[in-house]
Amino acid sequence: MWWKEETVYQIYPRSFQDSSAVKSPNDGFGDIPGIISRLDEIKALGAGIIWLSPVYKSPDADNGYDISDYYDINPKFGTMADMEKLFAEAKKRGIKIIMDLVINHTSDEHEWFQKSRDPKSPYRDYYIWRPGKQIPGKKNMQPPNNWTGFFAGETWEFDSASGEFYLHLFDKKQPDLNYKNPKMTEEVKKILRFWLEKGASGFRCDVINIIYKTSLDDGKKSLTVQGLEHYKSQEGNHNVLKEFRRDVLDKYDCFTVGETVFVDLHDAKLLSNEDRKELNMLFFFDHLEVDRRVARFVPKKFRANKLLDVMTKWQQGLDWNAIYFENHDQSRIVSHFGAAEKGKNADGKPGLYWERSAKMIALFQFTLRGTLFIYQGQEIGMTNFDFKKIEELNDVESHGLNKLMKKFCIPKSLRWKWIKASSRDNGRTPVQWDDSENAGFTKGKPWLGVNKNYKYINYASQKKDGNSVLNFYKKMIAFRKSSKSLIYGDFQPVYADSRIMIYKRIYKNETFTVALNFSFGKARIPKKYAGLFNGEQIASASGEKVKDTLLPWDGVLLRS
Repeated sequence: MWWKEETVYQIYPRSFQDSSAVKSPNDGFGDIPGIISRLDEIKALGAGIIWLSPVYKSPDADNGYDISDYYDINPKFGTMADMEKLFAEAKKRGIKIIMDLVINHTSDEHEWFQKSRDPKSPYRDYYIWRPGKQIPGKKNMQPPNNWTGFFAGETWEFDSASGEFYLHLFDKKQPDLNYKNPKMTEEVKKILRFWLEKGASGFRCDVINIIYKTSLDDGKKSLTVQGLEHYKSQEGNHNVLKEFRRDVLDKYDCFTVGETVFVDLHDAKLLSNEDRKELNMLFFFDHLEVDRRVARFVPKKFRANKLLDVMTKWQQGLDWNAIYFENHDQSRIVSHFGAAEKGKNADGKPGLYWERSAKMIALFQFTLRGTLFIYQGQEIGMTNFDFKKIEELNDVESHGLNKLMKKFCIPKSLRWKWIKASSRDNGRTPVQWDDSENAGFTKGKPWLGVNKNYKYINYASQKKDGNSVLNFYKKMIAFRKSSKSLIYGDFQPVYADSRIMIYKRIYKNETFTVALNFSFGKARIPKKYAGLFNGEQIASASGEKVKDTLLPWDGVLLRS
């Protein structure tokens, strides 16, 4: 399959590149003409697929993940003509595009929802409407059940025009669709066909394992998301995905990758193993939560052996993996697992091991089995943003989390420490193209702050530097694409402790050995495994020859 051997580059359009070619030139929002202007950079990196986060028409309550028209483009980003040009220009460069498919919910400004507010409308059952409960001692009608949402708030909103509540697992402006209604499901198939005919080569499917609600019974008491057992990875969900695959997707040369919620390995196999004919692959979150106590929000000590255990589980457990370390919902990986936050100075200049740790993490990602996904700015080692207060955050999830933690009497300083490190806005700051004003992203006021370290971390300076993070990414992408062993080889763990990990990739008569040091100190390889390091050294994060000791934040790839 072509999508197994290509590297996917995720673009978050509003933060990628602003241009002067849209309705509001240099308005501080990235746009489709801006993407077109940077296609040569993506080609030069070696990526063969773009995952495009939503560009559909939207009121932007959740940065485009609240869609008001699946068949039109948000004017902030351009026009449908711009989108068609993007498909054409990408095709000229041998780059395919997958669209972000958001079909658990729409915007409350979508025509379907507006019509559904009339109880007699044929669109009523496109969404999940229910009457409230009258509770003794309560003056007003209460929500139909006790579910809580993913943005740390209520999941039912009363609509005075309808006299009933509608379900929204996310923001109240994102009402959930009803997949028990076959007419609504057919509408989604039309959307799939429309974009595949336009030129899309597949879809990244948003929160795709929670789209089917088996029942609306009360959920078990929970401090996190309450009611999950009634809609996570339900049999009806599997049936809907099989229907999409059978009726639409298998008729095109395309692929799907699913974003999943609280998925375990058993669920993942049901959703993505090829004989099931549902998704081609999916994103899981375990590897980014090995140093977190509650989802990605509350930190605990990092241990390399825990990370290797998690990666081994998924590498050996699934037919095929989607390999990612960053996306628009995650903090920057060089700030999370790497050394970016240690030793940086007041004006943002990164610390001593920022660059080496960025390369080491890249070496880790590019030696795993599966389709690789890189997020914009990851290839130059972009870091978390230096937010000073929560008011600077745009992210609706971060503000909801702050309210929830406040309710549990968590001190303000601790709330901010956790949110600052985990906020989705860390990955949403504008791409740092050069050292000019606003990092070359826009000539206007950026919609979200530009990291002040752009003078030190930017694409233009790294393009000229043969030893930069950017050029390390280019070399690793090219080498991996030439290697069947790194793409398809079996994954075999060898050794790990709190600081280092060693594993192999094995394919036919070729073996690659990878060793990584996630620490600020030198790490000696145990004598038992010293013989593994007699092979041909292909790459190292430090650029030094590795014998029996790894330098701080070094990683090495060897072939035998």
